[in-house]
Amino acid sequence: MVSKELIKKIREIEIKSNKIVEEIFSGEYRSGFKGKGMEFDDIRQYYHGDDVRNIDWNVTARHNKAFVKQFCEERELNMFLIIDMSKSSDFGNKKELIAQIGATLALSACKNNDKVGIMLFTEEVEKWIPSKNGRKHVLSIIENILDFKPKLNGTNLSKALQYFNKVEKKRSVVFVISDFLDEGYKKDLNITAKRHDLVMVRVIDRSEEVIPKGAIFTFEDLETGEVIALDNLKKEYRLDNNIKMYRRNTINIYTDEDYYKPLKQFFRRRGNR
Repeated sequence: MVSKELIKKIREIEIKSNKIVEEIFSGEYRSGFKGKGMEFDDIRQYYHGDDVRNIDWNVTARHNKAFVKQFCEERELNMFLIIDMSKSSDFGNKKELIAQIGATLALSACKNNDKVGIMLFTEEVEKWIPSKNGRKHVLSIIENILDFKPKLNGTNLSKALQYFNKVEKKRSVVFVISDFLDEGYKKDLNITAKRHDLVMVRVIDRSEEVIPKGAIFTFEDLETGEVIALDNLKKEYRLDNNIKMYRRNTINIYTDEDYYKPLKQFFRRRGNR
């Protein structure tokens, strides 16, 4: 049974995301992500300037006139959201921000009649929803993100990517939404990038990225519970970003900023390529 509070939250996210999609992303999303290719549409008579490679020689021979094949873009895309739901996503307002980003991307796909599915992971793949289209399906995805209670605390992005690469054979637009505070996933990320159109959405709190110098800090790892002391008296500590090599396909979103701005900039940049 879905609680009234959750229904209200889903509705709030839908209204906000719908407004952003209508006002900002409708054009950028479509131009940023092209269809899978060209498919046959019709045959018409040849006109001067047409590409001779498109001449249908069988029809031309029957009618003793030149005819060409017409093609249209095969528009429908398959989108997948691979979302990190480990304990570190509870830091600050990351979880709500992740839900809003996921909702905006899913609704953008829905507006273009594209299919969308999700995979929620921690140390294991904990939930898999196959891709479908339609508003009802998108609202179900948003509900699953908001209401999801992980069984495990840790993160294993490598295992999640291995699972996705094994299960999803259809070429897809793949958004990996995570803080990427993990190691050892580079090889599997490369495999995913070769098979799919891969985009990394890095959601992070600024306090996780840079620890200023001048003190000794004590931290508790949200995933393991381990307490760590960091001597930071002489120099600041800066988080090593393991996805620098994918800079063109990475969207950095900080918890203290409006998430739609970096999303819009990314879509616009993609559309101009």
